[in-house]
Amino acid sequence: MAIPAPRPARLPSWSAPADGGDGGDSGDSGGVRANPPTPVWALVAVGVLSTAALAAVCWVAGHLHADPPLQLAARFLHLVALVVGLGSVLAVDWFALLWMLGRRRLTDVLRTASALQVPIWLGLAGLVATGLFLRPDLASPLTRLKLGLVLAITLNGLYAHRLGQRLDRYTDARVPRPLRIQSGVAASVSQLGWWGASLIGFLNGRS
Repeated sequence: MAIPAPRPARLPSWSAPADGGDGGDSGDSGGVRANPPTPVWALVAVGVLSTAALAAVCWVAGHLHADPPLQLAARFLHLVALVVGLGSVLAVDWFALLWMLGRRRLTDVLRTASALQVPIWLGLAGLVATGLFLRPDLASPLTRLKLGLVLAITLNGLYAHRLGQRLDRYTDARVPRPLRIQSGVAASVSQLGWWGASLIGFLNGRS
């Protein structure tokens, strides 16, 4: 008597790989997203809250007077946060550059960005939090420029998150030229913001 072969288990839709390699139905996108895209209103809300949080940090920093040992510890942690955040951003943007040059697949960029998303945001949050104790000169034009760059980095990061979800639909298809241009602009803003803020912090000798 023949034993019937077991039926293959079907994966739930939320567990499908993001690169669309299973050949499943992907509509007109050529790929399958593991998660639904983040609503635009949610990203806008996070952007507004981030702006308000940065303004609150500036107000608190103007009324907080840390003693030298605390400033020293904050300066060390500030440097650690910079290494973590900027290092992660460099890795993601490097893969993005290789993809635009045809040296890497889009899936490589998206997986790298997904893996390093948490360190990037932790690094940025660490920079802002430790900057509270470094007695920034809020009347200085350079300090204000740095705060503007930090805000630009934050908003650009939210935009890049949404952009990555849009690119995820083209892992097995040709990415439209407008999306490629937007990816290049987002990466450029990211690099200019991080390096500009780092340079200003170095010139000022404080956050």
